[in-house]
Amino acid sequence: MRPPGAIFRSLRNFNYRLWAVGALVSNIGTWMQRTAQDWLVLAQLTHHSASAVGFVMALQFGPQLLLLPWTGFAADHFNQRKLLIATQAAMGVLALILGSLTVAGIVQLWQVYILVFLQGCAAAFDAPVRQVFVAELVGDEDLPNAVALNSTSFNAARMIGPAIAGMTIAAIGTGWAFVINGASFAAVLVSLSQLRVSQLRPSARTSRAKGSFLEGLRYVWGRQDLRTMLVMLFLIGTFGLNFPIFISTMAVGVFHADARGFGLLSSIMAIGTISGALIAAGRARIGFGSLLPGAGVFGLGCTLGALAPGYWFFAGALIVIGVAALTFSNATNSLMQLSTEPSMRGRVMALRIGIALGGTPIGAPIVGWVADTYGPRWALGVGAASGFAAAAVAAAFLIRQSGGAEAGDRSAADGISSSKGQRSNECLR
Repeated sequence: MRPPGAIFRSLRNFNYRLWAVGALVSNIGTWMQRTAQDWLVLAQLTHHSASAVGFVMALQFGPQLLLLPWTGFAADHFNQRKLLIATQAAMGVLALILGSLTVAGIVQLWQVYILVFLQGCAAAFDAPVRQVFVAELVGDEDLPNAVALNSTSFNAARMIGPAIAGMTIAAIGTGWAFVINGASFAAVLVSLSQLRVSQLRPSARTSRAKGSFLEGLRYVWGRQDLRTMLVMLFLIGTFGLNFPIFISTMAVGVFHADARGFGLLSSIMAIGTISGALIAAGRARIGFGSLLPGAGVFGLGCTLGALAPGYWFFAGALIVIGVAALTFSNATNSLMQLSTEPSMRGRVMALRIGIALGGTPIGAPIVGWVADTYGPRWALGVGAASGFAAAAVAAAFLIRQSGGAEAGDRSAADGISSSKGQRSNECLR
């Protein structure tokens, strides 16, 4: 563990500081929208339909997988700063449209479906380039720290945004939460426009050739460590990361909370995710071994949430889930970036995001159906099973490694040095 001051070392970089401030403001707005969107669908446009919330999630995250051949290509070939400006502006406009319809009192469920899908398309191009752009801001040496600080910012916003959304909904209406989110994108657009371009560290760009997506698939398929992480991400991302369903159905259906109580649960979960992100930021080395406890504790947290006898016990379980989810997510992010050739990072990260979030169209409707049919507690049981299954996958991989696997597959067992972006078989054990 590094000294406490090292936790925030990436903030010494001017470009990263500017980016972090803009991203924090925008992330608060994003969490306001997510909370308001779930409340709009669950409590205003339907009669507590978890299936409808699941369908919205499917439309929101499905484009991550649907557009995968193009999103990774864009991240590896185009100017990352300019691409981010385009995607962020698009998401801001779509949020303002949804806000205007809701404030005017004419919003309908089908309109939400269309706008959420379009948001998902913009986010599909935004997510991989936003993650690899961090390396352009700080370089490979501080990449794990910057990734962890990004998660800290995102989850600090997760603690603030839902609480503000709950108060906004109760005071002036759901639509204004969407309007505020649309306006918040101005902060990140200003920060991107004011970056010191001469101080960026652009990574190598690949030539624009046909079959580049298949090249990325072949690259990942040839790496057992990457394949294992993607299987784990699929399990937890598809069946475990359905927090809008878990939190909304438990809050409304089990504990009979109002909008403030619903928003507070999302904010409380952020205490755990911020803690997990800060722990990750303080690490000098990241190893595959951190994925096993991350997945296992995630399963345990979902189990505790499913058995929660009251509102505050459930809130405590959400903190455990948050720590575990961030430990797992940050480890896969840093490991996959630093163990991948710089020219392949965009495609590998697009595949990571596509697998982690693109499984939502499969998992969210299933989890929503389970919540509607058997109750919210059983839906959390599905999340628990996903964590335990992912932990079993990690354990099997580590056992194979310790038993003397091939040298090319030993990559994921070593701790990764944050000083350089070495190939995985040189830096993981």
